Amino acid sequence: MNVDIADFLAEERDKTPDELQYLVIQFENYWERKLWNQLTNALIEFFADPKSEPQRLEFYKTFISKFADKINQLKLVDLGLKASAAYRDQEERLAFLSDLAKKVDNENSQDAYVYALTAVAKVKVQLRDEDSVEAARKDLDKAERILDSFDSVETKVHAAFYQVNADYYKANLEFAAYYRSALLYLACIDLSSLGPEERKRRAFDLGIAALVSDSIYNFGELLQHPILDALNNDDNKWLRELLLAFNSGDIERYKLHSKRIDGHPLLSHHDDEIRQKIYLTALTENVFQLPPHQRTMSFGLIAEKTELEKFEVEHLVMKALSLGLVRGTIDEVDEIVNFTWVQPRVLDMDQIASMNKLLGDWGENVNKLGNWIEATGQDIWAP
Repeated sequence: MNVDIADFLAEERDKTPDELQYLVIQFENYWERKLWNQLTNALIEFFADPKSEPQRLEFYKTFISKFADKINQLKLVDLGLKASAAYRDQEERLAFLSDLAKKVDNENSQDAYVYALTAVAKVKVQLRDEDSVEAARKDLDKAERILDSFDSVETKVHAAFYQVNADYYKANLEFAAYYRSALLYLACIDLSSLGPEERKRRAFDLGIAALVSDSIYNFGELLQHPILDALNNDDNKWLRELLLAFNSGDIERYKLHSKRIDGHPLLSHHDDEIRQKIYLTALTENVFQLPPHQRTMSFGLIAEKTELEKFEVEHLVMKALSLGLVRGTIDEVDEIVNFTWVQPRVLDMDQIASMNKLLGDWGENVNKLGNWIEATGQDIWAP
């Protein structure tokens, strides 16, 4: 359908709030003069104002589509994403975004294509039916391959990808993958761009994922992230306390808050695995605190530190060895474990203080050795 752009802009200007009408006047000016960059920037400013929401989709379909191939394709996708919010039906939104992705799928605009493709995947994840979720995974895998081929790309493209990737893994209860993608998403954005409720939700989801994941045993990276400040309120402070207990292997601290696990469906479903995780973190924390040359522990000492029965120790150590949390050998006859390595950790301030003490002890031992060598070898190197 042919539409006279001047007439369209005049009609839309009359619908526009007074404080935004100057932008619609600019649209006509830039359109007539073919100043595409200036027109794009004016449109972005207009779309960024919440008052423009009722008009965005019509502007996109009738006006922007006329010169879509003449403007920055990444900015075109930005405008398209804001316009698509007008659709209340998910299938209609999916059709619109799929068409947008095809439009920008060109050799010189692959960043825009990834940006649009992740938006398509997001809607598919939200549809929740098996076929749509499977299709979303294919879209995300394709987007990831393209992203890996870039030398550089705008941060918002990475942020969009990691956000939708995290949504996918959350929907599929893949906790470790969700945890990694969610942290990468947060690394790509300014936290102040998230509202208080959104920050609280993301912090809570990250904390739950860390606890129930079968491959996350070090919580230092999460505990040092400012997103966890959202858990400082009374309702969710228990989760931060639990994370601190696991990070330091503090079983008593864990017991203080373990009743909360029963009140959360996902945590209570993984109660046995969570309990084993605190025993494993208690073991690795105690091994970490030992000097590297004195990392031999008896079954009795491990049982004491982990609050397990002595007969349960060997199974616990074997589990830690199989997970790659520690390395070493088990002497079943003498009931001792010789640890040779413990998984590197992101340290909190208490753990850094412990490391500082270990370094101090090491320096003292080096000095003693040097003094002994000097005293013992005087006859050899005396002039």
